[in-house]
Amino acid sequence: MAKWLKRAATTEHRADADRKVRDIVEATLADIEARGDEAVRDLSIRFDGWDRDDYRLSDAEIQACIDTLSPQDVKDIEFAQTQVRNFARIQRASMADVEVETLPGVILGHRNIPLNSAGCYVPGGKYPLLASAHMSVITAKVAGVPQVITCAPPFQGRPAPAIVAAQAMAGADAIYALGGIQAVGAMAIGTQSIDPVDILVGPGNAFVAEAKRQLYGRVGIDLFAGPTETLIIADESVDGELCATDILGQVEHGPDSPGILLTDSEKLARDTMQEIERLLTVLPTAGHARKAWETYGEVIIADSREEMVRIADEIASEHVQVMTADPDYFLENMTNYGALFLGPRTNVAYGDKVIGTNHTLPTRRAARYTGGLWVGKFLKTCTYQKVVTDEASTLLGEYCSRLCALEGFAGHGEQANIRVRRHGGRDIPYAGVALQVERPDD
Repeated sequence: MAKWLKRAATTEHRADADRKVRDIVEATLADIEARGDEAVRDLSIRFDGWDRDDYRLSDAEIQACIDTLSPQDVKDIEFAQTQVRNFARIQRASMADVEVETLPGVILGHRNIPLNSAGCYVPGGKYPLLASAHMSVITAKVAGVPQVITCAPPFQGRPAPAIVAAQAMAGADAIYALGGIQAVGAMAIGTQSIDPVDILVGPGNAFVAEAKRQLYGRVGIDLFAGPTETLIIADESVDGELCATDILGQVEHGPDSPGILLTDSEKLARDTMQEIERLLTVLPTAGHARKAWETYGEVIIADSREEMVRIADEIASEHVQVMTADPDYFLENMTNYGALFLGPRTNVAYGDKVIGTNHTLPTRRAARYTGGLWVGKFLKTCTYQKVVTDEASTLLGEYCSRLCALEGFAGHGEQANIRVRRHGGRDIPYAGVALQVERPDD
């Protein structure tokens, strides 16, 4: 039986905050739909202190941002983007179009068709998170999306040079210096100056996430995202300092980011808690990290690795870092996670920034039913079918006619019957609209 040395706070106050966010987002999106660019400008001024005649950056402005970076900065961005692009291409190559003759004269197939446009949100109000540009723009471009636009908020009163450079180097077709609800609303709804897109992708704060949720259906989205989550699964093959570092390295995202240690060692659990307190005295981002740890941090001690798998699958965390003597056991047995990071030599920061897998991942237990952003999110797998012989059309028609009669669909049945009459020479009467199906209880 597992025991908790530390539990997260209840979710009641989070639910109240969520209701307030929903109301604000709903009103804001309605304003954008009604007033377009005027509403977007008002919101940008109000929330970011950022006013321009045109929020799309010019080629000269983009180049000026790139020019502010050092040669090493550019090389580092290129390295990270190469890794992301390489893995995205491998994923794309795994998705083959198919065409097969399933019966004589019956051909079925599917095509993987890129979406026509994508809007990528790159968060950057608190930290200039340029890595999100790699994850969204490159993945969309590898999928074959012809029009990819990006939005990122201004950082310290101007476009964040590193984000702008990353967006441009990734292949964005248009770059806007816009943040928050106004950015995702403009991309999804469209304004006088911004054409609406087919899908919205990318992480963001609670308002961005809620805006995407409310816009889903009008456009596609990558996934429903909440605060960053980290679960460390560890045993005594590692030490408390490593576990503490990897928890705090993620909860610095914000004061509502959960960080959890799941272990079968009470000694490691207590050592980790002690190390967290020590590191919080020196970590530059301790303000956010401490609040997140104190409010949403958890420490769980399990009896066995089997129990650790059960608990981990119930948590269904966004990031799951496994530092045990046999990390592949968890790869083979876990089913609910956004991404796994196996062994003490890797960590979530590698996945966030540089290793090549996508860092836009499911949160709030959405890992039970979806994975993260990948090339496939930008593709529609669309089926097609064709019947190329009279014999095949007759065979299908006879089965279809009888099945339609069972359902009482006369018009559907006649679609089959007319082809049986023409291609098979069968004498099937016209079904008409008066077809009655007798049932035992009539």
